[in-house]
Amino acid sequence: MQGTTIMHNQQQPGTTSMAANTNVSRIFRLTSVAAAASIAVILTGCGLSPGMHMEKPAQLVETSNDQGDPATTTNIPITTIDAALVKKMRMAQPAPGNDPNASLYGKPAPYKLGVGDVLQITVWDHPELVAALGQPANQTRTSDAAPGFVVDADGNLQFPYVNHSLHVAGKTETQVQRELYNELSKVFVKPQVTVRVASFRASQVYIDGDVRTPGSQQINDIPMTLTEAIGRAGGFATTADQSRVTLIRDGVTYHINMAGMTSKGRSPSDIMLKPGDALRVDSRDENGVYVMGEVTKPATVIPMRNGKLTLSDAISQAGSFNPETSNPRELYVIRNGATDQPEVYKLDAISPVAMLLANNFELQPHDVVYVDNNGLVRFSRVLNLLLPAINAGLTAAVLTK
Repeated sequence: MQGTTIMHNQQQPGTTSMAANTNVSRIFRLTSVAAAASIAVILTGCGLSPGMHMEKPAQLVETSNDQGDPATTTNIPITTIDAALVKKMRMAQPAPGNDPNASLYGKPAPYKLGVGDVLQITVWDHPELVAALGQPANQTRTSDAAPGFVVDADGNLQFPYVNHSLHVAGKTETQVQRELYNELSKVFVKPQVTVRVASFRASQVYIDGDVRTPGSQQINDIPMTLTEAIGRAGGFATTADQSRVTLIRDGVTYHINMAGMTSKGRSPSDIMLKPGDALRVDSRDENGVYVMGEVTKPATVIPMRNGKLTLSDAISQAGSFNPETSNPRELYVIRNGATDQPEVYKLDAISPVAMLLANNFELQPHDVVYVDNNGLVRFSRVLNLLLPAINAGLTAAVLTK
């Protein structure tokens, strides 16, 4: 009995050692299986990694089913940005001879009277006619009429010693002066008549948008050119887009690129405004480009004051590529085309020489510039999602054994 007891006590340490080895082996196998499963999941799950990623081919969801999943999709071709494409886009711009705004150009003409204008008419050596002008009034607003003879709603003018109404609307000061001279010559001998406009109230143009003092501007004897109108409105605001000025005339909309006109040697003063014209200056903030993806500072980039913005400008203003996460080979420009058909352009910018192409690729308002991430980033993001679950499972396995 005593010998048996001694033998049993001698075998107990060996048994404990074998059990410990068995547990370590099980944990090792669990770790190996977990690691192998994790690697398999990571390799197959990189496409499901969090964050945006450009899929190929690029697809646009046309319709969705009841569950919200895509029902029909449309493949969008990806066009490579190269020297041939840049040259093709440059040639597609309107030729200098094909100016869609040619009908807006004109020469200054004398001011023509209209309804509401106030005339100051002086007949020299006849002070009795001065009383017809009325007493000076306290003018508190620029639209208040000055003392004088007002052109009525029919375009007519009443004047002493003239037995009928003079129709003056659409005529110049010189023409009205000659008619008055002829009529007053029937009463006076060689009357000396002077006619001038005391208040210009007949015609206005309306200026809105990114100018310092928007509102209506009266047309007077100074020719109302495009530059004159903007000057009276206080000039461009600091955020104005000088390439996107809109003129609405008689229901027709004209798009004017003032910066482009100047660069081509054409003065914006050649554009003459007419009564009732509406002018609007766009803000650069309304025509931004969205830069996102693996850049240092994703942002909405606004165009320059001349309205231009190239791909290199947008990347530069966004702080350039993120050196740790970006894949410069995957630089995309996503654009809603003129026919509402999306367009996708791709530039391989792994070499700095590619920035020459980017510097000549002009962006359009509301373009999306996207820099894709590299494969290592997607691997790392999936791994960061799985590691907490793996560690929790291994810890639970160790505690239960």
